Amino acid sequence: MNPVIGLDVSKGESHAQAFLDRGVPHGKIFRFKHDLEGLASFLTYIRGVESAAGMRPSIVMEATGHYHSPVVQFLDEHQYLYFVINPLISHNAKKTNLRRLKTDAADAHLLGALFYKEEFEPFKKRGQHLMNLRYLTRQHESLTGMYVQAKLQFQAILDQVFPEYHGVFGDLYSKVSLRFLALHPTSKEVLDMSEKEITATIQRLTGRGRSALWCLEHAQILIAAARRNPFKETAFPSHLISMQLLIKLLLQYQDHLADLDKSIEALAEELLEYDLIQSIPGIGTKIAATILAEIGEIDRFDHAKKLVAFSGVDPSVFSSGKFTATINKITKHGSRRLRTALYQAVRCGIRSNRNKRLRAYYDKKRAEGSDNCLRE
Repeated sequence: MNPVIGLDVSKGESHAQAFLDRGVPHGKIFRFKHDLEGLASFLTYIRGVESAAGMRPSIVMEATGHYHSPVVQFLDEHQYLYFVINPLISHNAKKTNLRRLKTDAADAHLLGALFYKEEFEPFKKRGQHLMNLRYLTRQHESLTGMYVQAKLQFQAILDQVFPEYHGVFGDLYSKVSLRFLALHPTSKEVLDMSEKEITATIQRLTGRGRSALWCLEHAQILIAAARRNPFKETAFPSHLISMQLLIKLLLQYQDHLADLDKSIEALAEELLEYDLIQSIPGIGTKIAATILAEIGEIDRFDHAKKLVAFSGVDPSVFSSGKFTATINKITKHGSRRLRTALYQAVRCGIRSNRNKRLRAYYDKKRAEGSDNCLRE
């Protein structure tokens, strides 16, 4: 006997189909919810299969983002062997069927049958550090996206209220820049203040970080910008309300991202590979942490080609009859986040010739006519 349970996981519930051996399904489809009562009933179901087969069954499921997390933790607690497979594998298996059938019950049956056809690697716990690192880097990516959207909205409003304010403090989104603008959002308010008052305000906002001369110079730059501004007050008071809200949001995003950066770096520093991967020119702390988090346990890839395929940067192949395509795009299968991190690493590496070997290879491909070698 070689029992297995195919598990089709969806949001909040799963469907299970048991097999006692290859081609020997056991019982009907079992449906359970991902709550305490549902998981307890699933444990009873597993033990029933175990009793019928005379040995513990394995469990096969697709990777479904975070939906399978309750089931995985439950199986870990009860020490059951399970396999989490790439959805692409089961998707390709469905294509071989003559009938187009898409139900939860059919998917569970297919996953169980695949167990006897494929050689799957058991799911290895990535360890607390790797899992936490992945969650944090993904949260950082999501928060960065929201931060960028808030910046775009802020710029659109600033262009209608105080367009000449751009460049006054160098970095528009520095804390002193945003906090000063929150206090005095229009050029009229700036011009109503004396140079001494503006200097004192800037010095108070910067604390001890800047000299008195620096504060005075930027007060003068600010006054000149206010005089150049095409309008002294905005015709839409609603813009000022929106600006205040966005400034608070931007400052909060900056604080949250700074905290995430510290947490990510602290976790990554505990990994032996962290310093090693940063020895590659073009890979800094953030990119290194993302690459390690998305790859997970490196020993699950027994060949470099499998890691390349997992990242989706392997070239696609198209051949039919006597025709074989010579210009092929990358497959873009596997981890999108890992692929993005590798792309950023390449861009950083070839910029200013940081990675000379990579730059030489890039120039060689460009000379051969591969103009899209980075975009593809």
